[in-house]
Amino acid sequence: MPHYTGPLLTRATAHALRQAHDAGAPHWTGSLDLGRSVDSVTLAADRWLWRGRAWPWPGPLKERTLYWFDGQDWVPVSRYSGALIKLVPTGWDVPTFEIDGIKMLPTAKASPLEDARRKVALVQPRGRTVLDTCGGLGYFAACCLEAGAARIDSFEKNDDVLWLRTLNPWSPDPEAPEHGGRLQLRHADITAAIAALPDAAYEVALHDPPRFAIAGELYSRAFYGQLARVLRRGGHLFHYTGSPNRLTSGRDVPREVARRLDEAGFSTRLALDGVLACKR
Repeated sequence: MPHYTGPLLTRATAHALRQAHDAGAPHWTGSLDLGRSVDSVTLAADRWLWRGRAWPWPGPLKERTLYWFDGQDWVPVSRYSGALIKLVPTGWDVPTFEIDGIKMLPTAKASPLEDARRKVALVQPRGRTVLDTCGGLGYFAACCLEAGAARIDSFEKNDDVLWLRTLNPWSPDPEAPEHGGRLQLRHADITAAIAALPDAAYEVALHDPPRFAIAGELYSRAFYGQLARVLRRGGHLFHYTGSPNRLTSGRDVPREVARRLDEAGFSTRLALDGVLACKR
């Protein structure tokens, strides 16, 4: 799907535009692509001009919601197909996303992109082939591209997440010329697709599955065996687990993951909010 190139609005940016117009300013300077760039916007009574095109003034907007122009009106960057999936602004410019109100990426201490960058640094992808099992908004892939990975094969099974990526200016576009074809994004469920991947095809793997309660198969000994099969000896894996509350869940998920990875042929240690593993 082609990436959206129009402006994105939040309630705050729309208010800033309107406030500048009401104060009599002919222009407003700021970002309409979540901090990726800064532009000058020409303000008029019935519209405003951005990057050579006229855009209508929006009506009332909600907090914690991003809006895009669908050709007729400003609408939320969200979809409902069994679950409500939504791109959500953060105080870091880089958005997160939610499924039925559950935030899917950490944002409390850093932007989700900076969080991904710290995790990717653990596996040192420069010049290496990378398996990105659960692509999400593509922040792991973006950081691997930035770090100089030779190739990234990224898998994402959710149609709606793939659609969010086309509206998120921080999600890498596989077709962008500057990436040189290094990112291959596949619409597939990694639990099934991994069986068709060749042995020892990758030097690095990044595994950021949904919570155990939602996708227990991605925490299974069988799946970890497949990860070990497709990684070369000495290859590194970072497995995000989060930090579930042991007092409420009664489980120590990171240590359970480390134990099963060890059984599958990895050496492991806890790192950041997950497990860093090396294929033995």
